[in-house]
Amino acid sequence: MTTTHHPPGAARAWAGLVFLLIPALLVSMDLSILFVAAPAITEDLAPTATQWLWMMDVYGFVLAGLLVTMGGLGDRIGRRRLLLTGAALFGAASALLALAPDAAWFIAGRVLLGVAGATLAPSTLSLIRAMFDDPRRRAAAVGAWTVAFTGGSVLGPILGGALLEFLPWNSVFLINLPFMALLLVGAPFLVPESRDPRPGGFDLLGAALSLVAVLGLVNAVKRFAEYGADPWAGICLLAGALFLTVFVVRQRRTAHPLIDVGLFARPAFAAAVGGNTAVSFAAAGLGLLTFTFLQAVHGLSPLEAALYSLPAFAGTLAGATLAGMTAHRARPGLLMAGGLAVGAAGFGIVATLEPDTRLAVLIGAYTLLTFGIGVVATAANTLVLATAPPERAGAAAGISETSTEFGAALGIALLGTAAATVYREAMEREGVAGPAAETVAGALAEAPGAADPAALLDAAFAAQTAGFTTAALAGAAVMAAMAVAVAVSLRRLPPGTGEPALGERAQESV
Repeated sequence: MTTTHHPPGAARAWAGLVFLLIPALLVSMDLSILFVAAPAITEDLAPTATQWLWMMDVYGFVLAGLLVTMGGLGDRIGRRRLLLTGAALFGAASALLALAPDAAWFIAGRVLLGVAGATLAPSTLSLIRAMFDDPRRRAAAVGAWTVAFTGGSVLGPILGGALLEFLPWNSVFLINLPFMALLLVGAPFLVPESRDPRPGGFDLLGAALSLVAVLGLVNAVKRFAEYGADPWAGICLLAGALFLTVFVVRQRRTAHPLIDVGLFARPAFAAAVGGNTAVSFAAAGLGLLTFTFLQAVHGLSPLEAALYSLPAFAGTLAGATLAGMTAHRARPGLLMAGGLAVGAAGFGIVATLEPDTRLAVLIGAYTLLTFGIGVVATAANTLVLATAPPERAGAAAGISETSTEFGAALGIALLGTAAATVYREAMEREGVAGPAAETVAGALAEAPGAADPAALLDAAFAAQTAGFTTAALAGAAVMAAMAVAVAVSLRRLPPGTGEPALGERAQESV
């Protein structure tokens, strides 16, 4: 038993879940809210090009790098204690950002926000593991958490767009403060404390190794995307791989490992982490391109584009609800593979779009793929919590969310690069040069002074659509391949459990 108190009754547990959904929503929302706030922040703070990259990226970098460490720390000092500490820190960082007078202050605030976010995300998921012993209730609770965590990236631009219609950019961060205050007041009464009863020492060296490994690999991906195979990208990749290898070796040998790397030998755990990585890769990579497509090719405002994405949130909700309701009677392999296949079909439809295709087709396809993502993410997170030892729930949740963040960074970098390459090549074939040949935003800016504005925009919209559909096709391929891998690796896993079937358990014990 890992809780310091008995698990709460059903009513108290569901009430406590509401407070755990708040940080899950805000942590992911603060990744995407800058999509619409970026122009106003840039105008006010006037960052350099390098500073602007750090302003956009550093939150995700720090968040991804510390998730495993903070998950392991919560297992040892108490997950609720870490949650409340993170909530106070998240509120302080939000206030710091809202008051930022310059770019350097803003970057410092985003770093602090990333540290706070890393304490919140694994704490919420691991506390759900302790609060819901019944597998059916746990699956439903994880489904709600999945909607909050994945839906935050959709709601971020919507909320940001609505706030910016009436308020300055500072408001997109000040909105966090009342929610964090509510969490600090309510969680101590409704969320029971939970920790490893025999925590042992904390692997500080392992935490440092994991941080450097994740930061190196994520930075390498982004560097390759922005500058190609330059020396710094190669150095980051090699450093990340080296530190990851040393981290794994150390976790196998140390008396008190930060994570149990043997978890990856369990097909259920490995498939869950792989499924999370695949859906975040495809969804994040296409998500950023979708907002550009809606605003540039279809001429929507940021708020209009965000509102058009509301059905995507409904798709995630429906998928997560279905997974939570059927987890006790459907085989996990069938559920996850089916969700991946549905998501791949949605991407496949997006890959058929033309510049003049009705928006309803795009919105319908995007809702279909988010439905599949909701199914996969809920089933995957349920498997992670069910297969990991209860005393290591925080570290396991950290691994799952790190895979999500890394998949998202990889998707934005690789699919974004693929789309940009297709755009440039298409514009070069049309004989276009200058900024208009680099981005569709450049074409929109140059069109008023062009000899034939309509022809330039037609070429740019066609090229942007070709890049968009190429990225969608790549996403469909990744999800289809993962669907096959998951179906094979989880074929023996029975319904309603994260434990291996008898035959598989026997194999694992050999």
